[in-house]
Amino acid sequence: MKLYFATDVHGSEICWKKFLAASKFYDVDTLILGGDMTGKAIIPIIAQGNDNFKVTLLEQESILHGQAEVDKMIQTIQNRGYYPYVTNPDEVQTILDVPGKSDALFLEQVIKTLQRWMEYADAKLSGTGIRCYVCPGNDDIFEIDAVIAASKCVRSVEGQVIELDEYHEMASSGWSNTTPWHTHREEPDEALLTRIEAVVSKVKNPSQAVFSLHAPPFGSGLDEAPELTKDLRPMYAGRSMVPVGSHAVMTVIDKYQPLLGLHGHIHEGKGTRKYKKTLCVNPGSMYEQGMLNGAVIELKPQKVGNYLLTTG
Repeated sequence: MKLYFATDVHGSEICWKKFLAASKFYDVDTLILGGDMTGKAIIPIIAQGNDNFKVTLLEQESILHGQAEVDKMIQTIQNRGYYPYVTNPDEVQTILDVPGKSDALFLEQVIKTLQRWMEYADAKLSGTGIRCYVCPGNDDIFEIDAVIAASKCVRSVEGQVIELDEYHEMASSGWSNTTPWHTHREEPDEALLTRIEAVVSKVKNPSQAVFSLHAPPFGSGLDEAPELTKDLRPMYAGRSMVPVGSHAVMTVIDKYQPLLGLHGHIHEGKGTRKYKKTLCVNPGSMYEQGMLNGAVIELKPQKVGNYLLTTG
């Protein structure tokens, strides 16, 4: 079998569409998305009167003239992984003044976007025989699980072991070790190890298995991120890199030595590493540029065949 693996699309509309299109483009039969599906922020497009709108994207303020420019900006914002919201100054003030209003709006936009993504996937994949597996990551709110479950063609595999073919099983978890940002699906490595062990211990033949674990193994070279200051800014202009992966993931990789490890989480950690008998892969992420990093991997009985990291 041949699979396509990507991760960390973080709400980018164009990356989601490219992910689904990869089945035909790379001639694969299985699509796997390894976590962090949702975006991080709402970008307001604020009416200014006279059919003009103001928007600030990536610290650059623009004035939009007419609906055509608004529509174009909406697409740009979606492709960069944010949630556009057309509003007016009075509503903006209400959102700022009413406790919980901004959180409720963010949840609404996340769910609305995921529903659209699932509908798009169902339309593209229905009747094709292409399998599509996703696993929400540490940045993903729990409310999206029900949205994915309602899809006809996209299956969430969090905490599950599934058969990829007659030779290979896949064990999955999108949870990560603790981060500085206190995200939704993260926990200390001790608890994470218990969680992952509960999944991978169900694998019948670990030596032929795929472990799809969102966090990369600690010290693997796939987990190096910029060292941060106390206020979470990159130290030394981002030139100092430190390992931030999971000791729990390294422990299970070392213990079970699966055929393949699929990881993400650390966007700068693009690469492949062979650890004992396990090929570990992190395709990295460039979602804000609308670029989808991925990996095309051929699985053969007893071994990994050809594999290729992709960007497009």
